[in-house]
Formats: sequence, C-alpha cells, structure tokens
Amino acid sequence: MPELPEVENVRRGLERQILGKTIKTVKVTYPKLVRTGVEDFQLLLPGQTVQVMRRRGKYLIFELTGGLIISHLRMEGKYFLFSDQLPTNKHFHAFFTFTDGTTLVYQDVRKFGTMEYLPKSQEAAYFLSKKLGPEPTKETFKLAPFERTLVESHRPIKSYLLNQSLVAGLGNIYADEVLWAAKVHPERRSDSLRPAEIKRLHDQTIRILQEGIKRGGSTIRTYKNTLGEDGSMQDFLEVYGREGELCSRCGSTIEKIKVGGRGSHYCPKCQKK
Repeated sequence: MPELPEVENVRRGLERQILGKTIKTVKVTYPKLVRTGVEDFQLLLPGQTVQVMRRRGKYLIFELTGGLIISHLRMEGKYFLFSDQLPTNKHFHAFFTFTDGTTLVYQDVRKFGTMEYLPKSQEAAYFLSKKLGPEPTKETFKLAPFERTLVESHRPIKSYLLNQSLVAGLGNIYADEVLWAAKVHPERRSDSLRPAEIKRLHDQTIRILQEGIKRGGSTIRTYKNTLGEDGSMQDFLEVYGREGELCSRCGSTIEKIKVGGRGSHYCPKCQKK
C-alpha cells in the first residue's frame, strides 16, 4: 500500500507532468471509483486546468480552476501519463485526456482506490472529517500534543500510529521502521511509554518518512512512480519484510507478530515489551 513517501513521489511526478494542462475529456470505466458520482465527474472536469498538485497525508489533491479532485490510491492505485496510443490494459479505470493530446490514466488492479470531486470551499471540512493528524515535519508535528495524546490512550502503539490521527501518512511499512528505530515494541500500550521513548518515536517518524521521500518510496510489491520507476527505500529497511534475518543493531533474529490484525516486524532484544 502506498504510504506518505510513495504518495509524495507520485505527487511530485504529476506536478512535473500535468501542471498547467487543461482537461479535454474524462472517461471512467469503473463507476465505483468516483465516490461523488461518476456522471458529474465526467461532466464537470472538461475545460478545467490543473493549477496545483498537493498532498494531505496519503491523499493526492488535484487543484483545478473550478474545484478539487481528491484521490486515494489505497492498495494498488497508480497514475501514468501517455503521449501516444494507449496500451490495452483491463486495469485502466480512469482516463483524463488533455487538450495537448496526452492522457493521464489511473490504474488499479484491486479497485480499492477512490476519487472525489469537491468545491474548493469544502476541502477543510473534508479533511476535518477524516481526523487526520499533522504532517510529519518539524514545523507541523509537535512533540507536546503528541505526548499528551499518547499518555491518555490504552491502545497498542503500533495500531495507534496506523490510524492517522496522531500523525498523517504512516502505514504498516514505516510504522515498523519507526518503532524499531525508537526501540519500542509494537504491542506496548501507548500510556506505558516513557517521555524519552515518545520523543524518539516523534523524531524517528519525521526522519524516516523524510528519508523515504528522498529515496523515492519503497517498492515492496508493485509500487511505481508516475514515470514507471521503482523506489529504493526498500533497500534501507531495517525490519519490515526481514523476518528471520538478523537485526543490524544487535544481531538478534527479527520476528513477526500480528498487532491489530497487521503483520508487525520487530527485534525482540532491541524492542522489549
């Protein structure tokens, strides 16, 4: 599943490829993709120009002249821009043809992704309803409110990190990496964490997600950016997907357990429960 670093790299690719382009036609072949109604979606978008490409957490935001497309890639969503004849692919589900003849295609093997078209005035209310936490940057992700929220919760820290309300953008891969880097067991209750552990979680969340962005994201299964390129962050992961291998920090064997129904990789020596 694309997490914040992968979505940010998709955003950057789209920014380079489609900014300033004007939509000529829109065709959606899987109507359930569009949560706000496919007929209006296909009718209202032609004639609008892509002004800005933004991101909030794992959501892509296409800012057009007249409104917003909010896209969530979920498990397998991808965008590709074609300048020539489109290849045949049964997993292409949305086609945005621009006035310059290029076509942006949305591909989704699992069909879990979503798109919504909203007036710009509804953006704040939309994301408020999603209860997203701050972006993982030093400027927006502050330690004090993060600590206050954790000490009031009985949830396992891994599950809480994944629900997006503490900080936006963490998924299963990077949550495992953050917990390993902070030396915190994924099953620890949030209110059991010491101030030093909470600070490590905070600081490592920022560091690891920013490193993931810099390295183009993690290509674990099928993720590619809009140019069809793999990321390289998977080559630098310490625990995710490394069950049975040795911890680079202490030499113990990395284990995998289920936490809140999600596979969780950790070092039993570095991350004591």
